[in-house]
Amino acid sequence: MSSEDALREYLDKRDLDISGEPGGGGEPGGRPRFVIQRHDASSLHFDFRLEVDGVLKSWAVPKGPSTDPREKRLAVPTEDHPLDYIDFEGYIPSGQYGGGTVIVWDTGTYQNITADGGEIVDMVTALDAGHVKVWLHGHKLTGGYALTRTRLGSDDDQWLLVKVDDSEADRRRAPADTQLGSVLSGRTNTDLEPP
Repeated sequence: MSSEDALREYLDKRDLDISGEPGGGGEPGGRPRFVIQRHDASSLHFDFRLEVDGVLKSWAVPKGPSTDPREKRLAVPTEDHPLDYIDFEGYIPSGQYGGGTVIVWDTGTYQNITADGGEIVDMVTALDAGHVKVWLHGHKLTGGYALTRTRLGSDDDQWLLVKVDDSEADRRRAPADTQLGSVLSGRTNTDLEPP
């Protein structure tokens, strides 16, 4: 599937002239990138996005990522986003899809560490199978994180985001609750609200 086809749902949901969001584009970097955006819309949540196959594969994580391996965080898949969304911050006007404020809470590169029998499984295959494991190299988050599709509840397309129990795990930190600013601009969601 071309990235243009993959972005059809994204484009169909938005009036980009009003929302101010990127319209598609952006070039893949050397290493695959990730971004976590703090999105204060109808409800506050974090959008977890991984660069895969020319787009940003995306999940909404209501409670945000944790550094505690004991905590399983619900991650609901959303539409693929364009690569140039990776540094998007701004105010999406009320009445628009996703209306509210968006900041880049964390960003960086990641390494695919999804393995089967000692062999690394490519990201597209791993996502189709419903389980990926990545090592994040971010400003606020580092170390392994696993995303796994679950059959809990009535929706068969819910996932769980879990911190891998590795050297970067920390049961005491709560970055989603205590580190509220953008790693790009230093702004908070409140700073982006219209007067």
